[in-house]
Amino acid sequence: MPVTTLDPKTALIVVDLQKGIINLPFIHPVAGVIERTCALLDAFRQRNLPVVLVNVAGGAPGRTEQPRRFSTLPEGFSDLIPELNRQASDIVVTKRTWGAFASTDLEAQLKANGVTQVIVTGVATGTGVEATARQAYEAGFNVTLALDAMTDSRSEAHEYSLASVFPRLGETGSTNDILNLLATRSL
Repeated sequence: MPVTTLDPKTALIVVDLQKGIINLPFIHPVAGVIERTCALLDAFRQRNLPVVLVNVAGGAPGRTEQPRRFSTLPEGFSDLIPELNRQASDIVVTKRTWGAFASTDLEAQLKANGVTQVIVTGVATGTGVEATARQAYEAGFNVTLALDAMTDSRSEAHEYSLASVFPRLGETGSTNDILNLLATRSL
């Protein structure tokens, strides 16, 4: 379902746009993802709507068939990229799982602020973005996904999330669709 409306208290969640991740070989140029995310950040901040910046600083414990990329993270891996222009009013969440809600207080912070809807952007589409969107949906938030403000290093994961998962979690649209809906609100 294309994005049709934004709740009065909608938050923007930016997933894993951090120094240790943005140089991975993504299927779409990450510069465009950053540019579109920054346009959303500016619009949300101008309207005093909540902004959540998420970084990852580890992984969930447990065995996996595929080896982990790092046994310890390199220095600066979790640092948010400067283009996000972190503000004192931003909610910053450091996660150690794929999704931003598991094992964090993000749900409580958003609900305490009266948030009923979230817009999700970032990387990677099939892991951090999808897990965050799933968890938001399961927590009762209306979910919107800015499809042109996300990418993945695996085309099959990206395409599957866009075509098969996201339409079941909420509404999808472009950054411009969301910006146009925001523009109808007064500052």
